[in-house]
Amino acid sequence: MRAAGSGGGGGGGGKRHSPLVAAAGILLLCVAGRARAQEVQAENVTVAEGGQAEINCKLHQYDGSIVVIQNPSRQTLFFNGTRALKDERFQLVEFTQKQVRIVLSNARLEDEGGYFCQLYTEDTHHQIAILTVLVPPENPLVEVKEQAVEGGEVELTCIVPRSRPAATLRWYRDRRELKGMSSKQENGKVFSITSVVRFRVERKDHSSIMTCEATHPALRGQRKQTQYVLDVQYSPTARIHPPQGVMREGDTLVLTCAVNGNPLPTEIKWTRANESLPERALVEGEVLTIPSLSLLDNGTYSCHVANKHGRSSDQYVLVVYDPGAIVEAQTSVPYAIVGGILALLVFLVICVLIVMVWCSIRQKGSYLTHEASGLDEHGEAREAFLNGGDGHKRKEEFFI
Repeated sequence: MRAAGSGGGGGGGGKRHSPLVAAAGILLLCVAGRARAQEVQAENVTVAEGGQAEINCKLHQYDGSIVVIQNPSRQTLFFNGTRALKDERFQLVEFTQKQVRIVLSNARLEDEGGYFCQLYTEDTHHQIAILTVLVPPENPLVEVKEQAVEGGEVELTCIVPRSRPAATLRWYRDRRELKGMSSKQENGKVFSITSVVRFRVERKDHSSIMTCEATHPALRGQRKQTQYVLDVQYSPTARIHPPQGVMREGDTLVLTCAVNGNPLPTEIKWTRANESLPERALVEGEVLTIPSLSLLDNGTYSCHVANKHGRSSDQYVLVVYDPGAIVEAQTSVPYAIVGGILALLVFLVICVLIVMVWCSIRQKGSYLTHEASGLDEHGEAREAFLNGGDGHKRKEEFFI
């Protein structure tokens, strides 16, 4: 913003000094005392807390009249070129017929306000430069309400305790923005801003990166960020990595139990179903080693793990093979095949015989049934045969 005014002028020239002066916002007062009108211009200034602000008072047709610069409390900082207030943060870096320039270092909130730049003439005219002090946010603070547990909800809070104007907060989860609930509280001239985000977590969310980002005009496009690594607790899992290939007598068995969980189980227990571990078995945490295997080592081996959220186990069935038995079994394979083929042939022959007998019986029964239907026609022949005939020899047939 730019403001302009005019006034009368006259008077002698000013003596140039370069001191630093006074605390709080910046207000310039230019006074001139003489008969002719002068023109004064002053510009508003915005500065970040702790930064450096420059206040300019431009003079037009300056004739040496008195120039006075005052702060927002109406304390005189400079009278012409002479320091009037002992504040080394203010420095008069330029005092000419065209411009009065003051630099304020390490700006504070209390420096904020209107600074008067005035020429004191017969008709006094002045301009006010408004100094605005911004308070940029520091890196946000991220807090977790309770320990995150698989299947439950986690609540994260992001806080910027001091900013002016209030900072804007955003949440990101692995670069994907999450919606949070923001609130602010005014503390004097500054604001405290809080943003809360809640969401459900699973074990896959463990070690995800949560980012709280603060933006603010005083940061000039930059961002303040704080990252929080999610710590999700979950029940353990156990998985036995078995050896490759067949285990034979004399071999060494090495089983590794891969364990996961949060918190990570610190104790791993090895057992054998219905029996104790072999005396020569060596347990070193997640590794079980059994040297010189024998048939007596056969069985189901298990590893067991636990944490405060649950338990888990995995099993491995050990079968130790006798090399001699394997060779014998391999040589007996052809005989077994031949025996199986012979048994199949015998079975097929029996089936054929059974079918042939069944067909024969069925055909004979059909023939008897047909002859039985013709008994009346051959009644006389049957009687003659039973009674011994009629004296002459005759061949008769009798069907049963």
